[in-house]
Amino acid sequence: MPRTTSPSAAKSRKSGRRGPLATISLLAVGLLFTGGAYAAFSTSTASAETPAAVSAASVEDGKKLFQANCASCHGLALEGTENAPSLIGVGAAAVDFQVGTGRMPMQAHGPQAPDKPVQFTEDQIQSLAQYVASTSPGPAIPDESLLDGEGDVANGAELFRINCAMCHNVAGAGGALTEGKWAPGLSGVEPAHIYEAMVTGPQNMPVFNDTNLTPEDKRDVISALKFMEENPSPGGNQLGSLGPVAEGLFLWIFGLGSIVAITVWITARSN
Repeated sequence: MPRTTSPSAAKSRKSGRRGPLATISLLAVGLLFTGGAYAAFSTSTASAETPAAVSAASVEDGKKLFQANCASCHGLALEGTENAPSLIGVGAAAVDFQVGTGRMPMQAHGPQAPDKPVQFTEDQIQSLAQYVASTSPGPAIPDESLLDGEGDVANGAELFRINCAMCHNVAGAGGALTEGKWAPGLSGVEPAHIYEAMVTGPQNMPVFNDTNLTPEDKRDVISALKFMEENPSPGGNQLGSLGPVAEGLFLWIFGLGSIVAITVWITARSN
């Protein structure tokens, strides 16, 4: 027997159906929501991965530069050889100092590597530093806030006299050491290189870690050096800032020489 449907039930089912416009609207909203979420996720992922990709590329460039220019002395794995020390654990600061001042690559073996014109661009130096730092942890390149020269000049001058003046001279003019070595003058040296020298101890220089001198102390020392560099000596001609040796030599040559010349002149006139 066929089932019959009442007119009221058929009307209620018909009224419960979605129209074609409603279905299209729902699909459009779903697509917009899905597309927007995907775009936001992919954008955030890309922005998060970009620095890592750039860093990885820079490290790879640094590795190639190291193999072409440094590995013959320091070894392919930075393990060092009989001609050069190991670079494992020296950190980015040591590379930035040695290569950024032209001391490396070294032209010839000697008591000490002198500073000379830089052989690499700034980007290449950074790539080399990142590569060496990627192999093992070590001192990092200092933050710009520690290099602004706005520290406590008085404290920095006192710290310099106590810890550095015996080699670098109280005025930072440098001085001779033993066995053909020397402490270089500090006038005109980049603040970053001064800081890096303190934390890495290049050549014969001791290491001043954060226990010996805090980062703020190092900033004060840099501030004092830059203050001395920018302000002339109140005593007049500094004679190379070499201390009593230069001043005594000046007096002997010109002072005593003047006395001898006057004596000879008086004697000649009396005759």
